[in-house]
Amino acid sequence: MTATLTERGTHRAQRDSVARLHGELTRNGLVTWTSGNVSERVPGEDLFVIKGSGVPYDGLSWEGITVCDLDGGVVDGVRRPSSDTDAHAYVYRHMPEVHGQVHTHSPYATAWAARAEEIPCVLTAMADEFGGAIPVGPFALIGDDSIGRGVVATLRGSRSPAVLMRNHGVFTVGASARDAVKAAVMTEDVARTVHLSRQLGEPLPISPGHVDALYARYQNVYGQ
Repeated sequence: MTATLTERGTHRAQRDSVARLHGELTRNGLVTWTSGNVSERVPGEDLFVIKGSGVPYDGLSWEGITVCDLDGGVVDGVRRPSSDTDAHAYVYRHMPEVHGQVHTHSPYATAWAARAEEIPCVLTAMADEFGGAIPVGPFALIGDDSIGRGVVATLRGSRSPAVLMRNHGVFTVGASARDAVKAAVMTEDVARTVHLSRQLGEPLPISPGHVDALYARYQNVYGQ
């Protein structure tokens, strides 16, 4: 059952962290006005936190982030949660390995989504981050769990942390909200680069064996 929207201030540190992560969406040009959102699963509880619906990014604080259960019901907060809440809840229920999600309408990636065309793996950065092409998910209406169903159906069995939902935009997942934000930033970056490459001619694909090697190195060796 959905709780009454009353401020109680639970999970404040995590709500503050997720609020600050929204700044990465604006800094990287991934969102316009109040569109888009970041959510994160609450460790050890059947809950997640998500941006309030229509809440401006300027000055977004923990109070603009709402705590929900895994059915999308409000548990704590003074803001009605994002219109994508049911989609996020569906993903969390059906992909227990996912602990963070991001939704954007970033322009280059969304242009690919409007064409219902996957972004081919023609860059080493794509092999590193996505392990192959960025797939396209089905068309789905906003407001219930239809988008979440499409995200799960597309990403299950895929190494990609991103899906282009047809005629809509980008949804990314990760082991944390920060990981999902990174995937959203990288999705827009490679969408733009591959688009520019196609203006010069047909980009060259990377062989599956090399994609596998690049992905394994980046996921298991690269960094600290």
